[in-house]
Amino acid sequence: MCQRVLTREGFEVEIAVNGTLAQDMIEKKQYHICMIDIRTPKMSGAELYQWLQKNYPQVANNVIFTTGSVIDEQTMTFIEQSGRPFLPKPFTPNELTAIVKEALKSLEK
Repeated sequence: MCQRVLTREGFEVEIAVNGTLAQDMIEKKQYHICMIDIRTPKMSGAELYQWLQKNYPQVANNVIFTTGSVIDEQTMTFIEQSGRPFLPKPFTPNELTAIVKEALKSLEK
């Protein structure tokens, strides 16, 4: 759904089905924004974000978190401390587009 909505809005979208694949993709190509699900397979979204902070801090500054899972206190604290935007599932196409556009605006500053 994200790919369909964002592509229709003119964005180029690539999908990693797990955190390990996301690492490989980030090592090979520069991305403006990374939308990370907290519950990615093979590596949690938090682990991927921490790896980004260490290895690609400019990418870490452009992360949007999402999840459809019930968020426990530890996860919520992590998201809040990251200072990154959070889009809980389910979300509408308009909410998705708005958060991506807002993140892109912050890159222009």
